[in-house]
Amino acid sequence: MSMSKKNLAGLVVFAILLVDQVVKIYIKTHFHLGEEVRVFDWFIIHFTENNGMAFGMELGGKAGKYFLSIFRIIAVSAIAYYLLKLAKQDDTPRGVIVGFAMIMAGAMGNILDSMFYGLIFTESYFDVAHFVPWGQGYAPFLQGRVVDMLWFPLIQGHYPDWLFGGKSFLFFSPVFNIADSAITCGIIYMMIFQRQFFKEETK
Repeated sequence: MSMSKKNLAGLVVFAILLVDQVVKIYIKTHFHLGEEVRVFDWFIIHFTENNGMAFGMELGGKAGKYFLSIFRIIAVSAIAYYLLKLAKQDDTPRGVIVGFAMIMAGAMGNILDSMFYGLIFTESYFDVAHFVPWGQGYAPFLQGRVVDMLWFPLIQGHYPDWLFGGKSFLFFSPVFNIADSAITCGIIYMMIFQRQFFKEETK
């Protein structure tokens, strides 16, 4: 008996959230800020934190942080509603369910950091963070920082002297996390393999 689409969505969300949070908590409690481990020349585990959006982008100030966190919660709620709606339709491909579940799980993973990490962890600036009693952490509710650790500096080099004065460049420079990856992969997957479904939905 095949798994229902609703259960499939729940399984994907749970699996991604579990891996995302386990990795983040491990990094947070074993690395100090800026510490890194070089796995390969092109793959580095580098602990950093950010106040904002995916891949280290930020929306400044506490007000911006609150706005971003609330926007994420609203967006995840909308995705959850639409995902449940799609799961009830017989003609919805399972690939669409998986894609939306990946996006939803990724967004939820970063929301959890913002909501709770500031309440339960100490700062990571000077030492490895540790758990503290609820509410005695480094930041209030919705002001926690997102934990990032995946860095893929695939190509390093220098521009020609006639272009940007010969300055060095690095591709790919952002440090991100598993939740960011789930969002990106979910979107790319649906753009490549599930386009036909959305064309039919539009009609």
